[in-house]
Amino acid sequence: MTFEPPLLLALDLTGTFAFGLNGALTAVRAARLDVVGVVALGMITALGGGVIRDVLIGSIPPATFRDWRYVALAAAGGLIAFALSRRLERLETPIVVLDAIGLSVFAVIGASKALAFGLGVGPAVLLGVVTGVGGGTIRDTLVRRIPSVLHSDLYAIPALVGAAITVTTVRAGVYGLPAALGAAAICFLIRMLGVHYGLSAPKPPGTSGRQD
Repeated sequence: MTFEPPLLLALDLTGTFAFGLNGALTAVRAARLDVVGVVALGMITALGGGVIRDVLIGSIPPATFRDWRYVALAAAGGLIAFALSRRLERLETPIVVLDAIGLSVFAVIGASKALAFGLGVGPAVLLGVVTGVGGGTIRDTLVRRIPSVLHSDLYAIPALVGAAITVTTVRAGVYGLPAALGAAAICFLIRMLGVHYGLSAPKPPGTSGRQD
């Protein structure tokens, strides 16, 4: 198992908090839930992808449950979203930015951890994407929505690119903090371009618009 540098760990924890906040806000908007439901969905969003990854690669118990900070930050994000949901609407742009940071770091760390456990190139890239988008997919399913990763502004594609760059640098023997940050930065840039310009992956001919 690889040790993540302090900067990546800090970004990972920041992403966990942002995903908890973002996931809980989505729960507030999509369904009338009590505080338990909102916080639970926030935590699922923040932690779900990493738990799926760790279970699939045999890292038991998952890292989430071996470091209290992840659970604490995910729960804190959910509680803040519940208590300040109306005020947080004004901070949607910063929250989207934090969410993009979380997606980027999770994709990089997920892919590198999968390789460290002996997986091949394809599975490692896939698990990098799962780490980034898995929690949000579970959340959307629980509130009976089409998962946003399947139809919203570029989301899975940036994670795929970030994970693929990570795997490539590991295989080339040049993976380290600069390479990890570079892969995360490219993922972040693609995601934010998608948000800014409303870009989406190609849709079937003859279809238009979005489904929420």
